[in-house]
Amino acid sequence: MTSNFGLPGCRLAALSFGIACALPAMPAFAQDAASEGTQTLDRIQVTGSRITRADIEGANPVTVIDRAAIDASGKVSVSDLLRDTTFSSFGNFRPRSGSSAQAVADVDLRGIGSDRTLVLIDGRRAPYAPSTGTNADLNTIPLAAVERIEILSDGASALYGSDAIGGVVNIILRRDFEGAELRYGRGTPKVQGGDTEEASVVFGTSSDRGSLLLGASMNSRDMVFTRDQIGGDVRGGSIYGNNFYFESETEPGEEGAAGGALPGYACDDPNFWRNGANCVFDFNAIAANEASVKNKSLFARGTWQINQDWSVYTSASYSAADSFGRYAPTPGVLFVPEGTPNDPVPGDGLGAFVYHRYAAAGNRDNFVDNSVVDFNFGFNWQATERLYVDFGLRRSDASFKEIGRGYIVTPLAEAAAANGSYNLFDPFGNSEEVIKGFTATTSRDGRFDVEELYANATLDLFQMGGGSSVLAFGAEYRTEDYADIYDSLSEAGVVAGSSGNSAAGDREVYAAYAEWLFPVVDTFDFTLAARYDRYSDYGSDVSPKISARWQPLANLTFRASAGEGFRAPPLTFIYSKRAFSAEQVQDFRTCVATGFTPAQCGGDANNDNIADGPEDEDVVSYQVDSYSSGNLALESESSRQYSIGMAWDATDWLNLTLDYYNIEIEDRIRQIEFQELVNFDNAGMPLPAGTSVLRRANGSVSEINTAFANEGDLETSGLDLNLRTRFDLDAAGRLENWLQVARVLDYTVTDGETVKDRLGWVTAPDTRASLRNTWSWGELSANWNVNYIGDQQNPGTVPAFGFLAGGANTRVGSYTTHDVSASYEMPWNGTVTLGVNNAGDKYPQLVGFENRPWNFDLYDAYGRTVYFRYAQRF
Repeated sequence: MTSNFGLPGCRLAALSFGIACALPAMPAFAQDAASEGTQTLDRIQVTGSRITRADIEGANPVTVIDRAAIDASGKVSVSDLLRDTTFSSFGNFRPRSGSSAQAVADVDLRGIGSDRTLVLIDGRRAPYAPSTGTNADLNTIPLAAVERIEILSDGASALYGSDAIGGVVNIILRRDFEGAELRYGRGTPKVQGGDTEEASVVFGTSSDRGSLLLGASMNSRDMVFTRDQIGGDVRGGSIYGNNFYFESETEPGEEGAAGGALPGYACDDPNFWRNGANCVFDFNAIAANEASVKNKSLFARGTWQINQDWSVYTSASYSAADSFGRYAPTPGVLFVPEGTPNDPVPGDGLGAFVYHRYAAAGNRDNFVDNSVVDFNFGFNWQATERLYVDFGLRRSDASFKEIGRGYIVTPLAEAAAANGSYNLFDPFGNSEEVIKGFTATTSRDGRFDVEELYANATLDLFQMGGGSSVLAFGAEYRTEDYADIYDSLSEAGVVAGSSGNSAAGDREVYAAYAEWLFPVVDTFDFTLAARYDRYSDYGSDVSPKISARWQPLANLTFRASAGEGFRAPPLTFIYSKRAFSAEQVQDFRTCVATGFTPAQCGGDANNDNIADGPEDEDVVSYQVDSYSSGNLALESESSRQYSIGMAWDATDWLNLTLDYYNIEIEDRIRQIEFQELVNFDNAGMPLPAGTSVLRRANGSVSEINTAFANEGDLETSGLDLNLRTRFDLDAAGRLENWLQVARVLDYTVTDGETVKDRLGWVTAPDTRASLRNTWSWGELSANWNVNYIGDQQNPGTVPAFGFLAGGANTRVGSYTTHDVSASYEMPWNGTVTLGVNNAGDKYPQLVGFENRPWNFDLYDAYGRTVYFRYAQRF
């Protein structure tokens, strides 16, 4: 086992075992009641099964993060909490300025994509974020309303349908709460900005007939500017400053040779600077790395026992997440005709293309409002002693509004430059009236509305050697109505500094499923499950699964499962209109055509490709006109999964689980990467249908078109270790430890005929681990949490067309942070908590990824964060 997990897991395991060995053995913490007599376990339903059972360890691997663990984490949002889980192998997306999903945070289990991780709220599918149309937005789920989070680290399409390929995150909201609780907290990181605030109030009452819970909460994190974070002290050097390219003599309307900075422009306006012959712009001085996010929520839920057989339940919630992001002033390309007032070289017979920064028009500021209204109403009916029925209806309305200020309408700016009213040689000398004449406010309005009817039933069928054989079955009907509508100027593609286009569509989904438990003997049972889903827009899928559990000893359980899953094509992937963006690519022919030497372009005079592969930091990158679109012919992708594991209560104080998983995905839905298309084109390979790379007469790239397609496969496997200990130290209190290690053994992506084994490369660590330690003594408790991300190393020789963040041989070292906190319960039912997250003030390594100075998905750069929290119960 040690060799399988490698040295990092070994060190953490050794630490946990060291704590255990240093203390005397204590009485069983989970079996005290059993020593006094027979213990009866309540039947409960856990994520991964619709059958209620009394087994402590079931046939599916489920990890529970309870309320105590949530409070001990020091996190203020669901997304922050899940970002540290070891199941998020390669990290999760979080709010960032400059993204079309600015306010969204997601969870990505196994590193196979957040749209292959199903998020449930109380067992029902969470609505998609309208700004993405592909995944749930965790920022709209209030942490104060959460009782626990159950993570099923196994495929579950046979029970829940689409998206449950990488696993399921089921967020269970509070139900039985008695009294009232007020909570307030603040956190201050070492880096400027990023301060957090949280506040909540919860009221609850219950009786033998029912319960009622009401609550309100708020949590927020402030904006962090690039200049205040690591890497922000390096001046940005965007070619979109004030530079020109000659019009091609052979291809009118196309760029030719580089001309450098506009003649006569001093390039000394704020944040402009000279980089050789070019006048470039320092975007790091203006832009924000992380957008601010503030969530405000109201929630209510109640149950009522009508009579002995019938009960009714309802829940309602409203959540609004507001965000502010700032980008550098708009970059854009203007064509200046020959002989006009802004022609950089009058009399040469050629026009010019000016790569211009509209700094005089101000920054691009984006304001985003996301909101979700969710309502659920249902009944429970004990029809007979053997038949139990649950049915109801649910509606969720997710809406999205975005306003962007400081954007430029390119045709109007070109007209102003052509007639001389806008002076490119003195941008800040232009009148406000002229600048406002081509400045626009952009907008997006989106929604993702879901209506759902559902009915579930469980039926005790007959007795077997191990108990009653139970059948769970049900049906669902769901409608999805999606829209993401851009303003008319953005739709027309005439707004510089913006990207994306409208999309809208709807569908109906019909589903039926069944799960059948066969308890053969007391020590062995197996479960068969299957689900049929029919989508009105593309077709149907069937997802079978078999699970088995064998308990040869009272303290030892083996479990295994195998099944198939699917992911339906998201509506936005099907119905998206053609959208513009200015993506950065590296291309040898473009580099040479713009005046650089072959050596500067990563090759020699006889080399038409980049020596070190794509995304080489030493090779010049260029922004090119790039377009993406949806695909009406998309089909679902399919998966095959199996897992095998064991759970062992080794001693009175030690519990161990170890699980192996394997996931294979076929007909993977993906948008072909722009850089990938350039690489294919350079190699003379055929491009996928619906894509193209267009070049000018001088060989440089003029335009790239990409689309979504069912193309390629993905296979991954790994091991998950959970080790828990608990010690009763008598007068010295109680000590609890929880070690988790996730080791990815294989991660292979096949695109076309190209196989990419990315495991261990930069952005794809093979190991994540955490160690949670809690010591409690009377009214005092203390927590020490350790989070570990393994090192990453790019190969020295880059396989053809392999994605490479940071270049060949780049290494990112292992990353360990320590969080500590202490809580004290006051005599008046108040609790004070003081804590420090990242107590060692650790920062990620500066290896760029996705136009960021470090990997935003895996790491943060807040530095040491001190926080306090006060909770008062009544």
